[in-house]
This record gives sequence, structure tokens and C-alpha cells, in this order.
Amino acid sequence: MNDDAYIRRINQDEIHKLMDLYKHLHPDDPELQADRLNSLWEQIYPNPNMLYIVADLEGQLVASCVLVIIPNLTRNARPYGLIENVVTHPLFRRKGYGTKVLRKALQLAWERNCYKVMLLTSSKEERTLTFYEKAGFKRGVKTGFIATP
Repeated sequence: MNDDAYIRRINQDEIHKLMDLYKHLHPDDPELQADRLNSLWEQIYPNPNMLYIVADLEGQLVASCVLVIIPNLTRNARPYGLIENVVTHPLFRRKGYGTKVLRKALQLAWERNCYKVMLLTSSKEERTLTFYEKAGFKRGVKTGFIATP
């Protein structure tokens, strides 16, 4: 794994860099209008339960994920985590950046006393599933379901 990227939480002024990276996650997503993007980011960024983790390589965001910490009334009131929007820029894949971002997310979740962290993927590719396993996730523990409008 490369050690030349700095793994950290995103800075508030990096929203446009993140949106550029997200173009590699869902290329068909429409571009958000600036006022809507800024309004959403003003809600998201200060939320202590929404953690955007990035791999910064010389000022370029090359990988990212979002960890959401969800307060909980079971499991002795321990929260749980949900990871979404895992992406690595195509030019920087298979270099360890995505794994490092996910491991940082898990570290932050354990520091906040989460009893579990969940992650869903729509990929059926063995390479992708193995990537998540190497980052610390286990498949087959539970069954995921998705509802969409």
C-alpha cells in the first residue's frame, strides 16, 4: 500500500473536489446547482455524525467514503455506523487508497463506540467484494434489502 496519501476528514472548502471525485462514482448523476450544493453542504459538514473521509494525494482527493454514526436505543445505547459513497478515482485504484479510507472510517466508528458498521454494495464482482473484505468487512453476516421510490 502507498503511504503517500494523507487520510483525513474532509475540509469544508473541499466540496468541489469531492464532487469531482463523485463523478467517478455515479457518472450519470446530474450536476447539482451551486446554491443547492452549498445549502446541503452547510447542513452536512457541521453534523458530528456525518464524517467524510478522504485520501488526499498532493491536494487531490483520490478516494473517499462517508461514515454516518446513528444513535441507538439498543445494544446498551451504543450507536452503529453506515458507510456509503465509497469511491476511488480510476487512475488511483488498486493502490490501497480506498482500503485506507475504509479502515479510517472503521477506526472512527470504533472510537465512537459503534457496535457495528454496515456497508452495502451493488457490485457482484468478486474483486470488489474481496476489496471490502480486506478492508475489514465480512460478507454473509446479514442480508441486505433496499427499497427505492
